[in-house]
Amino acid sequence: MVSKFHTPVLLKETIEFLKVKKGKKYIDATLGGGGHTEKIIEAGGKVLGIDCDLDAIEFCSKKFGLELRREEGAVFAQDKRLTLIWQNFSNLKKIATQFDFINAAGIVFDLGASSYQLEEGERGFSFNKSGPLDMRMDRRLKVKAADLINSLSRRQLEDLFKKFGQEKHYRAIARAMVDSRMTKRIQTTDELANLIESVVTRSKNLHPATRVFMALRIVVNSELENLKQALPQAVDLLSTGGRIAVISFQSLEDKTVKLFFKEQRFLSRLTKKPLVPSETEVRENPRSRSAKLRIAEKIH
Repeated sequence: MVSKFHTPVLLKETIEFLKVKKGKKYIDATLGGGGHTEKIIEAGGKVLGIDCDLDAIEFCSKKFGLELRREEGAVFAQDKRLTLIWQNFSNLKKIATQFDFINAAGIVFDLGASSYQLEEGERGFSFNKSGPLDMRMDRRLKVKAADLINSLSRRQLEDLFKKFGQEKHYRAIARAMVDSRMTKRIQTTDELANLIESVVTRSKNLHPATRVFMALRIVVNSELENLKQALPQAVDLLSTGGRIAVISFQSLEDKTVKLFFKEQRFLSRLTKKPLVPSETEVRENPRSRSAKLRIAEKIH
């Protein structure tokens, strides 16, 4: 396991807006390396940390000195300040009720893939790392990225890349995939990245495989569906005056959060426009460049 699991983006801004109060309950819906959780605990809050990636739960159990327990398929750890649970935030209300974290003072979502997931080649998230085309955040899921690439029709692949990747070369890429897999299954990140590079010209700022890899990851993990399920549950779980902070990294996520906040009569938007990383943060952590932070407060 790596020594540094994930570098949280906009951490200082998120914690400041949460206005952590001593003894109050907070939910970190995307635990990752525990960056947000650590700061909330330091400020005196109690945290329920949720992650669908077991590697994150195992990393944080060691980081915070907790012993993992496995009971009837559930993996969790707990002490007075922190509860960790291996679950998907689409089940947020059920998890919070089970561990007595209703009437939370704050809830954080840090969306997208973690630094660890992108750096570990065997997880298959990045075109910069050699590995199998997996992309499952939760390895209990049945469908991998390779399954989609090698089984969907050309039209289905086109729709996937256009809708979830906003990829303008979706037709050419889908055609190349279907032609290539007739000879041999596409099974690795290198094979997929090289195939895309063979039909799409590399631009100065964006690798030609970026949007395709993102689209596959979103679909494999049902990311947008899970987010749409979780946001209403989060509002229900907040106490009056409680705050929800969502960090997104691509336009489909941000649009979902923006519209949800706007349509909720029980929420007051504290950020009319999203907060973005400073030039210093982007320079120190280039992956932060596309991040957007939106925060709202429950008023009833």
